[in-house]
Amino acid sequence: MSGHSKWSTIKHKKGAADARRGKVFSKLAKELTVSARTSGGDPAVNITLRTILAKCKACNMPADNIERAIKKGTGELQGEALEEIIFESYAPGGVGLIIQCLSDNRNRSVAEVRHQLNRHNATLAGSNQVMRNFQRRGQILIDAEGVDEDTLMEVALDAGAEDMQNKEGVFEILTEPNTYSDVSEKITEADYTPFEESGVNLIPLVTVPITEKNQAASLIKLIDALEELDDVQNVYMNADIADEAIDE
Repeated sequence: MSGHSKWSTIKHKKGAADARRGKVFSKLAKELTVSARTSGGDPAVNITLRTILAKCKACNMPADNIERAIKKGTGELQGEALEEIIFESYAPGGVGLIIQCLSDNRNRSVAEVRHQLNRHNATLAGSNQVMRNFQRRGQILIDAEGVDEDTLMEVALDAGAEDMQNKEGVFEILTEPNTYSDVSEKITEADYTPFEESGVNLIPLVTVPITEKNQAASLIKLIDALEELDDVQNVYMNADIADEAIDE
C-alpha cells in the first residue's frame, strides 16, 4: 500500500486488487485486532477502529472476519500478540520508503524485510530520515471513469474533506486523519467505491521523479516483494513514476 496515488493507479491497472484480496483481508484483520486491543472494540469511542472498519467496508471484507478479528483484540477469542515495526529505507534513485509491519515475531520480520531490501539494492535508513518527508492524512482514492467530478466533490466536501484532485484518472480525496472514517462512510453511502489502498496513509511532502523504465520496473518489483511479506501492512514511497516509465 502506498501513500502516493500513482502506485494505487498502477496496481489497479495491473488488476492486482482481486489477486491480493485474501492478503488484504489478512492485513486488515491484524489492524482490527491491534486497534481493539489498544483502545477497545467499540467503534463509537475508538476512532482508529472506526477508520479501519471503513476500509473493511470499502473492500467488502466479510462480517465474520471483522467480528473475529475484533474479538481477538478484546480477548474474547485467543489471538497472537502483535507489535508494530517501522522500517525506513532508500531505494535506488533516492526514493524514500516507509515499511510498516505488524508482527508476532520481530526477528522474522527484520530478517525478511532486510532480505528483500538487500536483494533489490535498497538500504535501511536511520530513524526519521525518511519519515520526515511524509505527513499522515486521510486519503480516499476513486476511479474517475464514469464519475461526475462536481457531484463527487460536493459529497466529499460536505462530509468534511479538505481537498480533491484528479490524478492520472483517479480522484484523490484528502482529509484530516480524524475525519477520514466519516468522509469515507458518506462517500460509500453515495455509491462511490474507494480503492482498497484508501485509508489514513503517509503522504509524501516532496516526490522523486522516476522517468526511466528500468528504474520504474526495479522499484515496482521491490514494492511488490515487500507487500507479499505476511508481516508487511503498508509500504509508502515518495516516487512520482512517469507514465512513459510504466509498462502497460
